[in-house]
Amino acid sequence: MTDVTIIGAGVMGLCAAYTACKVGLTPRLIDRNGAPGPHGCSWWAGGMLAPFCEGAVAEPAIVAHGQAAPAFWAEVTYVTHRGSLVMALQRDRAELERFARRTCGHRWVDDPAALEPDLTQHKGALFFEAEAHLDPRRALTRLVDALAGHGVHIERTEATPEDMDGPVIDARGMAAALPDLRAVRGEMVVLRAPDITLSRPIRLLHPRHPLYIVPRPGGLFMLGATQLESSDRRGISARALLELLSAAYALDPRFAAAELVETGADLRPAFPDNVPRVTVRGRVLHLNGLFRHGYLMAPALARQATDYLTKGIKGDLVHET
Repeated sequence: MTDVTIIGAGVMGLCAAYTACKVGLTPRLIDRNGAPGPHGCSWWAGGMLAPFCEGAVAEPAIVAHGQAAPAFWAEVTYVTHRGSLVMALQRDRAELERFARRTCGHRWVDDPAALEPDLTQHKGALFFEAEAHLDPRRALTRLVDALAGHGVHIERTEATPEDMDGPVIDARGMAAALPDLRAVRGEMVVLRAPDITLSRPIRLLHPRHPLYIVPRPGGLFMLGATQLESSDRRGISARALLELLSAAYALDPRFAAAELVETGADLRPAFPDNVPRVTVRGRVLHLNGLFRHGYLMAPALARQATDYLTKGIKGDLVHET
């Protein structure tokens, strides 16, 4: 028996399937590419669970719902609770002060090296102690394993909601082609720099190309991410690569000697207000618009979708059409 069919096995579809299992539903999970991999933007994410930092530019719903994300992810994968550090070069000090005014949940740190000993060249930072981060690819794998424990496996086949009977959750991202959905291109770089040690995500503010660096096991660092209003799916551009590497070099010149391990680019689905939502159209629930908040907001959308299906509760992220 299948209680709900879920189309799309990126972070959104996997979270929806896992949450459905937790409330006693039996989901069927379908994806045209099968298991998660470099064919979707979930693969290229930074994995920062940073609702307070996102509050600098995001709507209050992101800050409110994002605070529950670490607890969700801790059920299935390892979550690092070391906070986030936001910095700026001395010439960009005004950017840091502006960021502080727009956010909450932080405290000023005069000497960042007190938290990250390798950051000896910088003065002044904002420390968001309650934030966390995870390894996105490991998180996807752990979700797949958790679903397998419930007897749910990803079926590799092409499907649309019209092909299915009964309730359907459409979690296909850009492939859903919703009328007000737009593509926002993001590009990233992975470097190996074993001589550099960072224990938490670092955000380096810049008026033109801000950078975040997320540490990963094995001396790896994920650098991201550009944000372009574009539907271009080609690989990373030379300009983006130069900007990301230049910003990393400004943070620590030793990144100039790092090994370039991987580059990637993909399209983030976003609505005009950049807030994800559950759009209800008859028996189909479209879970979409994650923008740059995939791992932060997918648990909230999954919870509100299952509440709607099982209890008829319409949460603040649910829009009926």
